[in-house]
Amino acid sequence: MAQPKPQTVFAPWTDPDAKPLIRFRNVTKRFGDFTAIDDLTLDIYEKEFFALLGPSGCGKTTMMRMLAGFESITEGTIELAGQDIAPVPPNKRAVNMMFQSYALFPHLSVWDNIAFGLRREGMEKDRMNTRVEEMLRLTRLERFAKRKPHQISGGQRQRVALARSLAKAPKLLLLDEPLGALDAKLRQDTQFELMDIQEKTGTTFVIVTHDQEEAMTVASRVAVMDEGRLMQVDTPAEIYEQPATTYVADFIGDVNLMKGNADPKEGFVLLDWAPNQPQIKAETSKNFAAGQELHYAIRPEKIAITAEKPAEAPNALQGKVLDIAYLGNISTYHVELPGGQIVKAQTANTRRLANRGFTWEDEVWLSWTATAGVLLES
Repeated sequence: MAQPKPQTVFAPWTDPDAKPLIRFRNVTKRFGDFTAIDDLTLDIYEKEFFALLGPSGCGKTTMMRMLAGFESITEGTIELAGQDIAPVPPNKRAVNMMFQSYALFPHLSVWDNIAFGLRREGMEKDRMNTRVEEMLRLTRLERFAKRKPHQISGGQRQRVALARSLAKAPKLLLLDEPLGALDAKLRQDTQFELMDIQEKTGTTFVIVTHDQEEAMTVASRVAVMDEGRLMQVDTPAEIYEQPATTYVADFIGDVNLMKGNADPKEGFVLLDWAPNQPQIKAETSKNFAAGQELHYAIRPEKIAITAEKPAEAPNALQGKVLDIAYLGNISTYHVELPGGQIVKAQTANTRRLANRGFTWEDEVWLSWTATAGVLLES
């Protein structure tokens, strides 16, 4: 039986010969004395679904507005397809922007909302009709073509805004918190719809969000930002498993952070992190100096919780269950160690609640492998 061909992994950022669609080069943006973007350099490639992620005020929306042409650059250059876009007015850029509010025309039907930009461009009628019908099919809105925005749901309005943005076949689509107005369940479903549409059209999407889960779900790569600077740019898996700094480790998902001093060995480091507690063993390819202050980051789901001390675990610490957060599919145990440090451990709830192994005040053992955590210098 013939074996299916393996799919080519999409990772143009690993190819030294690949030319980026978007290039930020030493870009700085100031508003008076306030620096919103600080000497930022970044490449985004064609067909990427790229996420700008960070807290409010970190500069992600400013980056997007500079790409769209709504903000000027104080220093540096931004190139789109090899062209410096600073002198190009917003309406002449091969860029479309989809706003959080969707900005649909309430008096126009779904069909006319999608056709609006094409009509303004003077597209020939038959071509316009074909394009609008194509967009309706792509976003699964054929049945709603004659309805007004107030006659459809929030998720459907979101798809109308997306169809209108894609109708002009932009090289680049900017999405500013596009799912912020949707409830949690619909937001989750729409994330996968967005990914599907992006893949079908091959348009480069750049999404601004403060929602880590959203960025991790939809994006080929994520740029984690703080105070106008890039903290880390990588795939969601790398950012989660190999955060570059404690800021990134703490911002993405849930994490335990312990501070200690390095005792380097061949291929691993022992971390002195608390008096009268066993050293933490961490395998690493990095070199650290003896006594160097480090942070150790480990995700709660990497930590096993047991009643008895595991026989061969490289890391095992005893503590007392202080709190339990029951989240349906998982439970998070907050375990207090003798020195007062609180460590979170997660378990999947594969059994009914009545059969749960541990409760408040129980003495338990926490254990994990030498490769489960990451050593960070800052």
